[in-house]
Amino acid sequence: MKNNFLPMILLVGSIALSGCTRLEEQLFGQITDRDEGNIDIPSLLQGAYFSTRAALQTPDTWWALQELTTDEAIPPTRGGDWDDNGAWRALFLHQWQPDHIRVNQAFRDINAISYAATDILRYNPDTQQAAQARFLRAFAQYFILDGWGQVPYREPGDDITNIPPVRNAQEQLDYLIAELTEIIPNLPVSNVNTRVLANQDAARVLLMKVYLNRGAYLNRAQPTFDNSDMQHVIQLADQMGGNYALADNYFDSFAPNNRGASENIFLGANTGGSNSGPIFTFIRITLHYAMNPSGFNGWATLSNFYNKFEPQDQRRGGPRAGVTERSGLHMGFIVGQQFDFQGVALQDRSGNPLALTPEVSIIEQGNNLEVTGIRVVKYVPDYDNIGSNLANNDWVFYRYADVLLMKAEALLRMNDQAQALQYVNMVRTQRGASVMTSLTLDNMLDELGREFYWEGRRRTDLIRFGKYLDAWQEKPASDPRNLVFPIPINQSGNTNLPQNPGY
Repeated sequence: MKNNFLPMILLVGSIALSGCTRLEEQLFGQITDRDEGNIDIPSLLQGAYFSTRAALQTPDTWWALQELTTDEAIPPTRGGDWDDNGAWRALFLHQWQPDHIRVNQAFRDINAISYAATDILRYNPDTQQAAQARFLRAFAQYFILDGWGQVPYREPGDDITNIPPVRNAQEQLDYLIAELTEIIPNLPVSNVNTRVLANQDAARVLLMKVYLNRGAYLNRAQPTFDNSDMQHVIQLADQMGGNYALADNYFDSFAPNNRGASENIFLGANTGGSNSGPIFTFIRITLHYAMNPSGFNGWATLSNFYNKFEPQDQRRGGPRAGVTERSGLHMGFIVGQQFDFQGVALQDRSGNPLALTPEVSIIEQGNNLEVTGIRVVKYVPDYDNIGSNLANNDWVFYRYADVLLMKAEALLRMNDQAQALQYVNMVRTQRGASVMTSLTLDNMLDELGREFYWEGRRRTDLIRFGKYLDAWQEKPASDPRNLVFPIPINQSGNTNLPQNPGY
């Protein structure tokens, strides 16, 4: 296969689900004119997997929509830094419009995954290759459903100069359930060597998410939860029980060489020093310039969220071997005076102590604007590859704690509080947190926040629990229209894709 093919197909994927343009006609002609006998299916699949990097593994696209719009993360404007014409503030304050750059970018990049995966299917892949492509397509379309409530799609070989059809929420849910159920037997068996591939357990986890969120996707303002859906969640969880274990150290799942971590199920592959996604960007986005890695002094968490953690909960973070003695950096939540690896107190750019404060505002001014806000480090910095900026940490899409807590939530929604509490406490005990004595929807949601903070999922959880429109620290209550994002203004050429209500 020619070396320039993958960039070409991903470029086409970024526009293929929009309306017709002359550019699309030219690109489509270039693709169909090539010699199909030379198609390298494994390379096409690799390209589809790598397309998740731009869409799902960066802090400024889907992750930003899932986290910066919630009570877990805040993007303060720090004087002249991080203003960006108010784009970040608009996310946090739920003031986005159809022309918002990050909403548009996420919609484009996630749909590019769907297109790249779909396109593979027209080149006669074998059964397992086809199942992987179909999983990646379903994986991407699930995020589009989650964010926008309706999903444009194409069939393999469709002429991209034609306007693509669109599935509504009910149609997309039916499609995902049927598609995932059909492909599971044909996917690679789940083991440590297939965690960076679409594997059988990855498909089960995605199917669990479909069933768990189905009531919310059909009625976001007033979600309902059918017992049969919750029973499917439980049955799927039980099919994975013997293959994984909660990590002894919470941050092992996010460390370099985490492919072998005991609870990881589905990962985005990264090879340190040579071929890697933007893990270092994700780490640097929150850190101060004087820290190691040197950061961008951007985003933080809110003190009310931080205060949900007990001091002994290992998820709250602390020193880590291989990190702190090399840099002074702690894992997890970072607050207070910061030090280098020799114990020397760090300073901000004005020479003041770099003492990070719990207090933070959406617009920061004055002498303390560099130090406000508790910073968050979820992925363990790969100092061995810091020079290349290509980390050896695989990106974590699914892990076993998610299976256990989805099962717990399903049991709770079926009014089996006692059994649900057992699974929540299984996770909490492993994390060093105290045992809960009762379980409600409110503290179930809090536990999901503690376990999965900054993993690009908080918005979905808040919507399912009916909390996404609430006021929280620095953010007033918001309009029901914000339960879905607007269809990007540049999609107006697709007459099958109506604008969402309220935009």
